[in-house]
Amino acid sequence: MLYGSMNTPANRDARGSARLVRALTLLHAELDGCRACPNMIRPVVHGPPVASRVMLLGQAPGPREGSFGRPFAWTAGRTMFRWFESAFGVGEEAFRDRVYIAAVARCFPGKAKGGGDRKPDATEIGRCECWLGREVAILQPDLVMAVGTLAIERVLGIKAPLVEVVGKTMRAEWHGREVDVVPLPHPSGASPWHKMQPGKALLEKALARLARHPAMRSALGLV
Repeated sequence: MLYGSMNTPANRDARGSARLVRALTLLHAELDGCRACPNMIRPVVHGPPVASRVMLLGQAPGPREGSFGRPFAWTAGRTMFRWFESAFGVGEEAFRDRVYIAAVARCFPGKAKGGGDRKPDATEIGRCECWLGREVAILQPDLVMAVGTLAIERVLGIKAPLVEVVGKTMRAEWHGREVDVVPLPHPSGASPWHKMQPGKALLEKALARLARHPAMRSALGLV
């Protein structure tokens, strides 16, 4: 009787989540020691080890994230989390606790010669890809929020204008896992795309799709 009472679905889910968190914690310890890319500016930036079926994939940390020790910690992040609070009714800290946040590259690439942040090059992206593959293998996500053109291209495997992908739920195979993908524009203040039409309306459509998605509703406790 005692064994049966302990072996409830809730307890099994809790034990499963604890295993995932342990696996992610070990992976993060390895990731923190990565020095594979000489032109990247450390430290490695990643979110906490959240056992979630929803992953948010960004491009790379900006110059401020390293000092804060977490992704999307500056102005673009504040904009993005305002989007989410408006669409899901969940604040930034609750979102960070319930959705696994990753990136195409985990260190700051530095500044581009013409201004703005440099995009990671193909070699740097390839070196970071192994970490993403391991994270996907651990979490087995059902839903990926791809934020910005680089993240969208890496998940979908295609290059397409934002107007053709934002506002849609797309299906892709990513690191051997079939996932739903909801692309989002980058929340950078330097980009006007999400502030004017048709980008503004397409962003609202994408957020509404996310708010209805079963994986998102489960992760955020909306069901």
